[in-house]
Amino acid sequence: MTTAARAVSTGPPALGPAELLHRFRGRTAPRRGTHGVVSGGSPPAGAVFGQSVSGGALPDGALAGGVLSGGALSGEPGGTDGPITHVERVAAREGRPAPWPGWTPAALRDALAARGITAPWEHQAAAAELAHGGNHVVLATGTASGKSLAYQLPALSSLLADQRATVLYLSPTKALAADQFRAITRLGLDGIRPATFDGDTAREEREWVRQHSRFVLTNPDMLHHSLLPGHARWGVFLRRLTYVVIDECHTYRGVFGSHVAHVLRRLRRAATRYGGRPTFVLASATSGDPADTASRLTGLPVVAVTEDASPRGAVTFALWEPPLLPPDPGPEPIRPRTAPDPLVGQDDAQSGGTGRRSGTGADPAPAAADGQPAADGQAASAGIVEATGYGADDRVEADGDRADDRVEGDGDAGYAVELPPVRRSALRETADLLTEAVVAGTRTLAFVRSRRGAEVVASMARRALDEAVPGLGDRVAAYRGGYLREDRRAIERALLTGELLALASTNALELGVDLVGLDAVLICGYPGTRASLWQQAGRAGRSGGEALAVLVARDDPLDTYLVHHPEALFGRPVEATVLDPTNPYVLGPQLCCAASEAPLTPDDLELFGALPAREAVAALTEAGALRRRPSGWYWTHRGRPEVDLRGTGGAPVSVVESATGRLLGTVDPGSAHVQLHTGAVYLHQGVSYLVDRLDLDDAVALVHAAEPDFSTHARDVTNLSVAEVREYVDAGPVGLFLGEVDVTSQVVSYQRRRLGTGEVIDTRPLDLPVRELRTVAVWFTISPQALDAAGVSAADVPGALHAAEHAAIGLLPLMATCDRWDIGGLSTANHADTEAPTVFVYDGHPGGAGFAERAYATAAAWLRATRAAIASCGCESGCPSCVQSPKCGNGNSPLAKGAAVAVLDAVLDALPDSPVESLTRRPASAPASA
Repeated sequence: MTTAARAVSTGPPALGPAELLHRFRGRTAPRRGTHGVVSGGSPPAGAVFGQSVSGGALPDGALAGGVLSGGALSGEPGGTDGPITHVERVAAREGRPAPWPGWTPAALRDALAARGITAPWEHQAAAAELAHGGNHVVLATGTASGKSLAYQLPALSSLLADQRATVLYLSPTKALAADQFRAITRLGLDGIRPATFDGDTAREEREWVRQHSRFVLTNPDMLHHSLLPGHARWGVFLRRLTYVVIDECHTYRGVFGSHVAHVLRRLRRAATRYGGRPTFVLASATSGDPADTASRLTGLPVVAVTEDASPRGAVTFALWEPPLLPPDPGPEPIRPRTAPDPLVGQDDAQSGGTGRRSGTGADPAPAAADGQPAADGQAASAGIVEATGYGADDRVEADGDRADDRVEGDGDAGYAVELPPVRRSALRETADLLTEAVVAGTRTLAFVRSRRGAEVVASMARRALDEAVPGLGDRVAAYRGGYLREDRRAIERALLTGELLALASTNALELGVDLVGLDAVLICGYPGTRASLWQQAGRAGRSGGEALAVLVARDDPLDTYLVHHPEALFGRPVEATVLDPTNPYVLGPQLCCAASEAPLTPDDLELFGALPAREAVAALTEAGALRRRPSGWYWTHRGRPEVDLRGTGGAPVSVVESATGRLLGTVDPGSAHVQLHTGAVYLHQGVSYLVDRLDLDDAVALVHAAEPDFSTHARDVTNLSVAEVREYVDAGPVGLFLGEVDVTSQVVSYQRRRLGTGEVIDTRPLDLPVRELRTVAVWFTISPQALDAAGVSAADVPGALHAAEHAAIGLLPLMATCDRWDIGGLSTANHADTEAPTVFVYDGHPGGAGFAERAYATAAAWLRATRAAIASCGCESGCPSCVQSPKCGNGNSPLAKGAAVAVLDAVLDALPDSPVESLTRRPASAPASA
């Protein structure tokens, strides 16, 4: 540890939530200078930070993330003249202990007491009693409520009582499994022999785990790819299987959750084959209807325990909106900084699911007044696109996080000519707050929505701290998926030992990893659901002390709406987890996997969903994937079915340093098209690399270290066509539809943009394969006559629909368990299939994920919130807070904010306020146009 690091760690104690929040509010506001925005960069000559530091933290105001001048932010919480729009204070709560269950072995009680656990809380005891009695149970309580003990009690008790019993623990991430492994190992119980079994487990160790471990900690991926296909080798373990623990089960949502639901049914089938009858114990963050969700996940009746009896320290929760940057008064072009800054100008313009940038190539064709494209051969159905990836966002990767690989917009347009006001980047604001927290000696975790964003926040904070006190930046690190195992474990150890004071992390650390002693959490952008928001906020104050949580809003319609409507966050129940095991794009492949493990029988089909499973098996038999025999349905191919649970598109792409052959990390194949295309800038642990070559066949990208003076931004072309209309609502001049669509996308080029200015240097072509997606969409049409009656001119129709589409995508997470990176959209003034002005919003997952269905069911409320978000925004012609999108493929053009409100008014006037279920529907065979 450096001298500077020791000085901070031995200085005064960390500030309390109120003092730290006051320190945050006392930062100086950013200003524009004649050479760009002075914020977070290097100080001018002669400026010395931390000059009078002694004994620990810097004096208040000595370091404000590199912001050098400007008026102090003012305003009390809840006001409008400062960054804090609302402060919510959650009162402390006393715990309610319960006696140990009578069946708890003395050895286990003594081991827990040695770790400071003298009695369980009431909810822990209640869940443990249910599980011990053979009831399948889900415990859904808040963060740091001790859910682990609820399943450890019955599981470890069974292992101590029966020397042949086994337990299988499933975690969505390797980090959480490693944390649980450490916790169980520290108990020192004889004969338990816990072991992790995941992709990081050496091949020579796996045989030992199979033969000797009685408490195996793994993840659904290994269960799917290794344990179940090799069930014969695991026969003894499965026969003696007593408990299956499913930790953080709320993360199994969407398509990933639907796949996991069938993996668990395959596990039940395999265990039954060998005589095992395990009890399922599930742990979940607080969620809507956890019993129903757990039942759909496991296919079993599940009892829910939801009364949280654990103690909780007080939480101060602030909503923070980054300030507007004043317009640049200088007439001259913005020039780049003297030294290249690899952290500026990284636009948040890539799709989240695969990390692909939504785009239409180098120069998107302008739409004509009638919505037809200019004469460049592009089909009218392409419209104006806000694309998404093919499902990678709706998952938690086994090695750590959701792979929304993108970066918030952080650069200026390039020239100071009538630029509209732009808010300070959420990434920069979070980096500055993280810097202030480290200076104050406060142990802090910053959650950032993308892997690249986490790298950027950590790098900016390290740089600012090192400018103040050389070596102080060593107390900050990034944490994300894609790191090698040894790198992840080293960071985890450094955080637990206090060597690190702050982390910028993806949601890899959102889950139940025991982070002792954290005082504050910064959340860079709304994480998509209230469940995730509270899960992340709960990472602080885990020892029962007071905690501070700050949600830093991005320039995004939903974030802006939430920080100005705190009632949408606080005092409302969290969302139910969405998953659909009957999704045919999930059910069919999973039945093939089951048949490859053992012939499917009629009884098995009841396990996998009854009627939908029988229909799927009939279709698979007709297609030749399965063959019917008297003993059941057999898999007809020689190898195993290739089924990707997480929608990543196959094996991860290895990032290899060309000169040394050193493996730097991995990237999921979907994200590789945008992150690792030839010529891309790739960030890894604060170091920049240039991609020399991407080889998709061999799943490897060769890179070399470099410090380029530009950033790279991939562009893609997306087209959409209607495949089938499931149902629709006839509302006169307005039609509301739900159906299946085909989306094709191809990354075709990338831009190089100057660091510090965002100026486009050039656009270079790429030759990457086309990707296809059949998914579910919701869309509405409106007649030209209705638009004319609403005062929307023909010239404004494309921009009005485009703006409404952007805002609707941004507000859909209010209605469905998703975020805007889970979904895509397209708008056009005359779609070829509907023959009308149309706005589409579609799920970014093969077969759909339930989000479009939810939007269809709540259409009036969804579009009403969309209209309110646009109308209430104070900008004149549209901004990132209302109708501009960070992933727009057409460069947020055209957009017509006022006309979008008129369009939504016309749609809402036609659609009744009642739920769609009560509206008159036409049969699914009806035409797609209104």
